[in-house]
Amino acid sequence: MASSKEELEAEELQRSTGAEGATPITACAVRQRACVAGTLRTVTLRPRGGAPALEAELYDGTDVVNLVWLGRRKIAGIDPGRRLRAEGLVSLQDGRKVMFNPRYELRGA
Repeated sequence: MASSKEELEAEELQRSTGAEGATPITACAVRQRACVAGTLRTVTLRPRGGAPALEAELYDGTDVVNLVWLGRRKIAGIDPGRRLRAEGLVSLQDGRKVMFNPRYELRGA
């Protein structure tokens, strides 16, 4: 059977994530440090508590984690479609996995 374009892209992302030695997002435990890798789907400026916060959605083919940099309006290279590897403490907020101020490494587009 033929797979959809989204399924093929998800499989490719999962393979590349494993090659980078990152943990699949779906396997990340809350309140544990993790290293994840994937593609940024969206990048949004959302104020939190009156202060700016840059929020990016990282997808690795298994699940999504939101990366939030507090006090930042823009970070060079953090753009939709960009590959990224991030490391930090995984939290759960409103039922979604979140990493606040993660250490990150930009990868190829």
